[in-house]
Amino acid sequence: MKKISFIINPISGTASKEGIPALIDSHIDATKYEVRTVFTEYSGHAAELTKSFVEEGVDIVVAVGGDGTVNEVARALRESPTALGIIPAGSGNGLARHLMLPQTPEGAIDIINEGIVHELDYGLINNHPFFCTCGVGFDAFISKRFAEAGKRGKITYLENILKAGLKYESETYSISIDGGEFQSYKAFLVSIANASQYGNDAYIAPQASMNDGLLDIVIMEPLGILTAPQVGIDLMSKTITQSARTKCFQGKDIIIRRSKPGLIHYDGDPIEATADLHVELRKKGIRMVVNAHADKSRRRPNFMQTTFSQFFNDIQVIQDETKNLIQNSLNL
Repeated sequence: MKKISFIINPISGTASKEGIPALIDSHIDATKYEVRTVFTEYSGHAAELTKSFVEEGVDIVVAVGGDGTVNEVARALRESPTALGIIPAGSGNGLARHLMLPQTPEGAIDIINEGIVHELDYGLINNHPFFCTCGVGFDAFISKRFAEAGKRGKITYLENILKAGLKYESETYSISIDGGEFQSYKAFLVSIANASQYGNDAYIAPQASMNDGLLDIVIMEPLGILTAPQVGIDLMSKTITQSARTKCFQGKDIIIRRSKPGLIHYDGDPIEATADLHVELRKKGIRMVVNAHADKSRRRPNFMQTTFSQFFNDIQVIQDETKNLIQNSLNL
């Protein structure tokens, strides 16, 4: 019988987690797993618990929470035989959405019961591990704004992009991929993607894969008042890499040089970093419980999973904010 431990962050997301242990007990396959459930009590506790579970030889550690909890557990599981499971319970749920895991606890537990584990890639930026994306420029700036926002969710994310995008000053970056010559780009953002999205179904690299041994590099040119709102639409419609304003590459080892130290982000965590940045791939460096049906679903998307009404609601928000931005600019 396999050992499985659930780490629950009681303060992630908006829903109460008090009923999660009972839900786990009622849905988990008790013939397959010996279950333990623990609540985190302070910042960093999830990492401490995860490391102790790895030392005990636990087969699967399940993060129950938002992106912060998932990333904290994942970072402690790197290069270990213990696999990561996810019950998404946050607003963004970037890694869970990329893996096409169900967004309900019952559905996520069904995937865990199937017990399909794959060895997947992750990345490092200046030795900080990331599993979805890292980046510089507006990519990092908006991560800081979103982290400081009083509320979370897709609409808050879109509003921050639109309101801050026009004021952000693009920088020049020199980039070398896999030992090649440095090329200079004046860019709004440089995003390095191991997975397809930031979270909230905002797709920065729709074709990115966590098992192809490559990172996707997305470089976006500076934006104007008429082009900035299109970024929100492109992110939500998975068309950002088709834009004439973006350049896309792939590689395993990337060096980024900028004129001065500044913000970077790794999986949405913003920090100050040196002027020179080193991004590298760690192939098959983490084991994860995956959705065995995800590949088929990705080839033939079920658009009803994200309803047309929700999509058009997002577009309406973008259009309304665009009108406000243009009107404010005319009044200046």
